[in-house]
Amino acid sequence: MDLNADLGEGFGSWRLGDDEALLGLISSANVACGFHAGDAATMHRVCAGAAERGVAVGAQVGYRDLAGFGRRHIAYDFAELRDETIYQLGALDAFCRLYRTRVRYLKPHGALYHAAACDEAQAAALVAAISGYDHELPVLCQPGTVLAQLAAGAGLRVVAEGFADRNYLPNGTLMPRSAANALVTDPDQVAVRAVRMAVSRTVVAVDGSVVPCPVESICLHGDTPGAVRCAELVRAALVDAGVTLTPFA
Repeated sequence: MDLNADLGEGFGSWRLGDDEALLGLISSANVACGFHAGDAATMHRVCAGAAERGVAVGAQVGYRDLAGFGRRHIAYDFAELRDETIYQLGALDAFCRLYRTRVRYLKPHGALYHAAACDEAQAAALVAAISGYDHELPVLCQPGTVLAQLAAGAGLRVVAEGFADRNYLPNGTLMPRSAANALVTDPDQVAVRAVRMAVSRTVVAVDGSVVPCPVESICLHGDTPGAVRCAELVRAALVDAGVTLTPFA
């Protein structure tokens, strides 16, 4: 099983989350590429740390929306979203190459993640960007989404992702971020959910029903309070359950 987290989400002198600590606990890092968060210096720092620790780097591409942290929907033209995705991929890949590695996968961020799950035009723009830039790049996303279907149809590798620190609806989709109980904030509960995802490939939805969750990677959000402690507990719980943590890419 892969354990991923969103990193590099600071900007300038403002830092969000403890990237250094999380790099010692995860196997894949979703690195912000300067549009929803991050900047050149932050990308450079995180790529250097990931290369040193053997953590796979993925491009977490987002809307051009620093003020809204990429969590506000934007109606993009197909070509514009495709090209801005390629731009972000190339920027992060340049810093990876300084350390003789490369971007290993792509994951959309925030509102783009949710839009691509159901909006065929935005999902198609992401697929076109990846296919044009590097057809070998996997796409990290929720299983069964429009993005997953279009990516698979284009011959791209789709890696199914689950969220140990997010609540799920009975239909298997994520509880909207706008909901009061969108996040699971108890670190012990997050660890229990992560083990369940890794071992039984299921998750308990908000109504108590058990939902299939066939994932290859489990995400933890690096910007939530107590993220490092939560990641420590999750990693320890997975190891205790006999789960080997390794990058999927």
